[in-house]
Amino acid sequence: MVKNKQYPSLPGTVNKRIGQAMHDYAMLAEGDRVLLAISGGVDSLVLAWILKSWQRKAPIRYTLSAITVDHEFWRAHDGAVSPSVSIGSQLDKMGIEHTVERAWDLSEEDRTCYQCARNRRSQLFDLARQRGYNKVALGHHKDDLVETFFLNILYSGNISTMIPRQDLFEGRLALIRPMAYLEKSEVVAIAEMLGLAPVVNLCPLANDTRRERVREILAGIYEREPGAKQSMFAALANVRKGYML
Repeated sequence: MVKNKQYPSLPGTVNKRIGQAMHDYAMLAEGDRVLLAISGGVDSLVLAWILKSWQRKAPIRYTLSAITVDHEFWRAHDGAVSPSVSIGSQLDKMGIEHTVERAWDLSEEDRTCYQCARNRRSQLFDLARQRGYNKVALGHHKDDLVETFFLNILYSGNISTMIPRQDLFEGRLALIRPMAYLEKSEVVAIAEMLGLAPVVNLCPLANDTRRERVREILAGIYEREPGAKQSMFAALANVRKGYML
């Protein structure tokens, strides 16, 4: 293995913003046991590489393992291969231990994107606590945070979003999002630089969700107002409570 090929350098501005997010939200500490949630999408694969490379240079020691909650949508497609095969081979090259867990079953009436995501998250929490992890790392980025803000406004009637670090169960478990300051385009560029191959999402609802609709709305806004995304993201940390109902 050629070290420089296996661990190329990120652009300085990108690396700085990853470090800034980790510092601003105290995401990693000495002795942490981190469970990385891997869907097979480009975001989670890039995060796997970032956390593994960070592990080599950080002044602290932490352990890192990855897990995939498999909904087995591939079984409904002739000739489709389990995504865990592609995911596992890529994580093996990074030197990251990887396990696959079958997703909890959903009743017919509960088979919605919301309920599926909620179940997957609950399952991750259970697995993390059972196996002694104190951090769960997720591959969300700046675009995800802005989209979630609009999802909650348009469909849930509240003003909120995902946050870079969220402490749960009286501090016994924390969700961390080290790529919170990166844009989706930057994550994709890192994946291309590394030669990572995301797994196709075979969920029948993958391209017909509320998040997709919000994404389309925001794309139109960004096209008309190029600086809108940065302003929206800044607004998430600049709430003037005295001017809210």
